[in-house]
Amino acid sequence: MRALLSLDTSTLTLSMALVEREGPALRVLEAVALGPPRRQSEMLPGEIGALLERHGLRLGQLEAIAVGLGPGSFTGLRIGLAAAKALAYSEGLRMAGVSSLAAVALEGPEGIPLAASAVARKGELYVGLYRREGTSVEALSLEQALSLPEAAALLASRPEALALGPSIREYRGELERLGVSPSRLLDEPSFPRAVAIAQLAQLPTAFDKQSLFALEPHYVRPSEAERNPRFPPLPGPAPAARIREEEG
Repeated sequence: MRALLSLDTSTLTLSMALVEREGPALRVLEAVALGPPRRQSEMLPGEIGALLERHGLRLGQLEAIAVGLGPGSFTGLRIGLAAAKALAYSEGLRMAGVSSLAAVALEGPEGIPLAASAVARKGELYVGLYRREGTSVEALSLEQALSLPEAAALLASRPEALALGPSIREYRGELERLGVSPSRLLDEPSFPRAVAIAQLAQLPTAFDKQSLFALEPHYVRPSEAERNPRFPPLPGPAPAARIREEEG
């Protein structure tokens, strides 16, 4: 049994974990959460190295890497995914991406709809409906970006659902003013935890650089630059990850 490194950078908190998996069973070797004022771009390389060193491991000894794909901070997602891809590619490690909202839902109560949420921008939330069953979650809807009134309306249409995730502490008051009962708003988890990312990761059977570089963040909504009418999209097909074929 070999260790798996997981990480999530979809919020301002860098969450990392080193775990061992055997079937559905998960043994957490160490979980780390690091927040501001340090930037994730500054923390990631050194903190990953320090985490491995504390357990006497080298990068090449890992089984795989799992990473949260968001939705969340655009910059954070790019930093986390770029770092994970570079590490996996350098050592030929298997890699899997996991929805950060699904990881949030994994920490909610079982058997009921869960509106996992995160902050999109001021007055707007990312929301995905899930149902947790044991150590897995089932998606009940597509993840989407909603205004606060739209999020409150969604909860009104699903009276059995609970809302949870990083956005609740920030917007609890406004959601309550929009008619959401306080008993339906859970403050935890306050960020997607890397342990949950590791639990949900569906690893490929072997290293595959094509699928590795095809992994992209779950942006869900356009960036501010893309919404700016002064800078319309360039003509032609959307950019996609490409890999130069090795010579020889």
